[in-house]
Amino acid sequence: MTTATLPAASPTPEAPAIEWRGVSGFSVRRAREGDGPALAELSRPFARTGALRGRPASLYQSKALDFLVAQAPEGDLEGCLGLSGHASVGVLYNFCVADHRQGSGMGSSLLQAAFARARSQALTMLFTATTGSGRLFLSHGFRPADPGLAPAAWARALDPDRDTRVLARTL
Repeated sequence: MTTATLPAASPTPEAPAIEWRGVSGFSVRRAREGDGPALAELSRPFARTGALRGRPASLYQSKALDFLVAQAPEGDLEGCLGLSGHASVGVLYNFCVADHRQGSGMGSSLLQAAFARARSQALTMLFTATTGSGRLFLSHGFRPADPGLAPAAWARALDPDRDTRVLARTL
């Protein structure tokens, strides 16, 4: 998989860098407005396989600040996770880690950073949707949930043809 190269980032006060255990030199940070094209490029292969919903590049640009990103020291974005707030609950979306980094702990690091960010926004529950096993989410305290408990607009936008499971976790 090809990843986009960006200048090395310094941590922002609202989202400090997190060193991954076992993956020296990588960090998790809040995405910046200019990260939109790299987010789209990172997500594209997952959309092609059906693991992610296809989204236009313009959406990644307009929603870049929703994302946390996993960044290599040389600037490559190799993972991302969106978090949108809806009153007191949040929705995690567009979670992906580059194929060559899967199993390295990057996904767990992104989730832990999302939990910290959600708590800082006073969110009390997180929802997500998955078409896969959801194993990583389940190992981090998510459980199957009734879509009717999720933010209504988000739940209505779920594609019934994708065989999506809704998961939730209390913070």
